[in-house]
Amino acid sequence: MDRKPKNPSAVAGARTLQLVFLTLFLDLVGFSIIFPLFPAMLDYYLPLGSGENTLLGKCIAPIAAWAEASGAANPRFLTAVFFGGALGSLYSILQFISAPIWGAYSDRIGRRRILLITIAGLALSYGAWALAANFWLLVLARVLGGIMGGNLSVATAAVADITSKEKRTAGMAVVGVAFGLGFIVGPAIGGFCVGFDLTRSFPALATMGFNPFSTPALVACALAVLNFIWVARAFPETLPPEKRQAVTPKFLLLPQSGNGARTVSLVYLLFMLAFSGMEFTLTFLAVERFAFTPMQNGGIFVFVGLVMILVQGGLVRRLSGKVPEKSLALAGLASGVIAFAALAYAPALALFFAALAIMALSIGLVSPSLSALISLYTPETDQGRAIGSFRSAGSFARALGPLLAAILYFNYGSQSAYLLGGLLIVLPLALALRLPTPETRET
Repeated sequence: MDRKPKNPSAVAGARTLQLVFLTLFLDLVGFSIIFPLFPAMLDYYLPLGSGENTLLGKCIAPIAAWAEASGAANPRFLTAVFFGGALGSLYSILQFISAPIWGAYSDRIGRRRILLITIAGLALSYGAWALAANFWLLVLARVLGGIMGGNLSVATAAVADITSKEKRTAGMAVVGVAFGLGFIVGPAIGGFCVGFDLTRSFPALATMGFNPFSTPALVACALAVLNFIWVARAFPETLPPEKRQAVTPKFLLLPQSGNGARTVSLVYLLFMLAFSGMEFTLTFLAVERFAFTPMQNGGIFVFVGLVMILVQGGLVRRLSGKVPEKSLALAGLASGVIAFAALAYAPALALFFAALAIMALSIGLVSPSLSALISLYTPETDQGRAIGSFRSAGSFARALGPLLAAILYFNYGSQSAYLLGGLLIVLPLALALRLPTPETRET
């Protein structure tokens, strides 16, 4: 029996999608290597600013005073947690500003060139982290990394370039799988590499700025260099010149174009505000209720990541083209409300992990379906700017969510904080009900 010949454009699109997946995966592994290191890093750097007259000392003084007044058993640890949250928020705020700008520039000069520029910048930021002998050089490295980290919107726009409207959600699910795998592998590498302190084996390196965290930083730098070479050699330009627009890039919180695009970004912002707050406080909840160790807390994120990969790589890709994107988003948002309520009351470990699975199902459905909707609502010439604004809304939520959740958690308790998180998701659920049907569904 003769096999039906494959469509050359479909084969090329599938290959490009694989390249986008690998590019995003390498990018996100390097980005997330630092996650498990924050407590130890802050314990290492904060003493450098312990003097009251130093700039760092003045920065942490209000946080330290609040931690002391709270009556916490370990106010120094609480200070480090909040200062780490502020440092993470700085990174997200910079992504919030840069994502729509990089996306718009990619609409103007192409995706490939912007990816090369930003990946090179990420490699430089990781190199600066490896040589961060003092806290302010670490901050400088995070600032550069935050600005260049806005390139995720460009890779997502490349997926929109190469997928048909009917398969857009399946393409965005591949992006979600890259995120899930990256956030599993990255922290694991970071936790492993921190055990190799170069300054212990080679003390002379300390005079060059090397520190106990230089090994994971160098691994992140090496991954960024590998990613740069990979993109330079194999990544094709997905946006042809005839589809580019000569518009001056500018910062936008919410997209201006597209029927429903602004509402989708607002839905994503509110959902991620609740989700990022849960993500930040989840380890505290596990310690409070079940006395989890740091290793067990790491297992929580591996579990959530694996469920997300199964949902996005299996369920969403199979449903793409069969179930409308709006329906998938509504199912995900409704699951989020259930998950928050279950986490608020989960008295047993089995119910706790069941709630985590529902939460992973929620983000696994919401993220790719909303990413597809923002693309479907937007003209082809404006994909980078719109997706950049969409990612920017998520970064803005990640900047505020952990800080707001920490305040609610430590002042009103875990149960109240998670119930309020569930109530917050009711708002984007109501907004999503009003989303119009994309043109591809109408036709």
